[in-house]
Amino acid sequence: MQDYEDATAFLGHWGRFQQQVFFLICVSILTNGLGGFFIVFVADTPAHHCLIPDVNLTVDWYRAVIPIEVVDGKQELSRCSRYRLDVVRNLSAQGFLPGRDVNLTDLEQESCVDGWSYSKDIYQSTLVSEFDLVCSEQWKKPFTSTLLFFGILSGSLISGTISDRFGRKPVLFMTMGVQAIFTLAAIFSRSWVVFVILFFLNGLGQVSNFVSAFVLGSEILTGKVRVLLSLGITLSFAVGYMFLPLFAYFLRDWTSLMLVVSLPGFLYLPLWWFIPESPRWLLSQGRADEAEAILRKAAKKNKVEAPQTIFDGVHFLRFTMITGYAGLSLNTSQLHTDPYISCFISAAVEVPAAISSWLALQYLPRRLAVICIMVLGGASLYSIQLVPQDLSSLSMTLEMVGKFGVTAGLSLMYVYTAELYPTALRNTATGMCSAVSRVGSCISPFILELSVYSKYLPQIVLGTLCFLAVFATIFLPESFGQPLPQTIQQMQKRER
Repeated sequence: MQDYEDATAFLGHWGRFQQQVFFLICVSILTNGLGGFFIVFVADTPAHHCLIPDVNLTVDWYRAVIPIEVVDGKQELSRCSRYRLDVVRNLSAQGFLPGRDVNLTDLEQESCVDGWSYSKDIYQSTLVSEFDLVCSEQWKKPFTSTLLFFGILSGSLISGTISDRFGRKPVLFMTMGVQAIFTLAAIFSRSWVVFVILFFLNGLGQVSNFVSAFVLGSEILTGKVRVLLSLGITLSFAVGYMFLPLFAYFLRDWTSLMLVVSLPGFLYLPLWWFIPESPRWLLSQGRADEAEAILRKAAKKNKVEAPQTIFDGVHFLRFTMITGYAGLSLNTSQLHTDPYISCFISAAVEVPAAISSWLALQYLPRRLAVICIMVLGGASLYSIQLVPQDLSSLSMTLEMVGKFGVTAGLSLMYVYTAELYPTALRNTATGMCSAVSRVGSCISPFILELSVYSKYLPQIVLGTLCFLAVFATIFLPESFGQPLPQTIQQMQKRER
């Protein structure tokens, strides 16, 4: 087969056609950034304590019925227990005063049999307060995030094969629709079980949309513009991500936030008539006439003349990166007392990460770029445990440097993976790598729970994964400065 890039050189690299494809693909990613981590707010845990029903208690006993506990050196109301209400009611009726007539530590405690009272200082409602995902049910909160990531894993496995069979464009729009429809449907959940099922289905479209858009753009665009696409897509995700805390700040209940997150997916439907199918994929399917038709339309947009005849007829590495990325992103609500500021900072870090990865893709060999950026991320995460507790701002800075590293590394890997596989397998291979990596995102919510045993254990685990990624990179072939392989034979000739 004639080399695709030689055959399409008449189009140039940055005409009106390429600009349209570049812009529309980047726009389609905005919804991923907006919806990728709304679980940070939707499933955040408000301050809470046992609900005290309307019973006859004096003011002193009403204030004292919830035990005081010491958590991280601070006194706070117990979240999961109260003094036995029948005993407290009798003591109150007899005129005894807590702390003076009665030693509170001698009183028997009971669980929150009447439910919980949730603070509305930050949120009007969250998934946690809606379905009481606290105390004995607390495990359901990280499991909710895990099911989303498991949906993303499943979607990555399925969508790659479907895309290589039926085309990049149908899968791109199908997955955008899946995100929008099931995010909207989850609003009407009347139980946690229904919510997590719909949340899982929402996950089927999340990264599948991202991968399909990236592969479609990579196959249409050529030269340095293909590398520029990595920057554009990553920045679009970051912009959508930065809008998330803004919307969450003004929409303090979880249903309103999810409604706003779901709407952009429906607004993108008209893009179907403006985003073309991948001519490379059409050629790999023997549909040269359709590929030529797309390229001739592109030639008209670029105001160039097409020739009469155009055509002659990495898994573990991604796993470690996505585990670190998901874990650090989900941990944003713990970085600052204001979760909206935390989320914005976490999103804003992705902008310099995107620019850095783009510069690295332009000028550095792929293996060297990945090794350098992951060493930076791992070293930063390891260093957090050395910071004194009174320097919380430094700890936050180091964690954000760690996120900068894994975000930039992940952005590099999307380009790197696409460069390693031939056209006939590119979306399947990229989807498979993404699926394997999503196993990491599935376990990341529980990695954060390791802080119960040691405050810095999650950062140590994530930092270790960064260094394991460095080791894995050594065994990958180099693709810097080489054209995209069109056949398996060309892929096998990659220099190691």
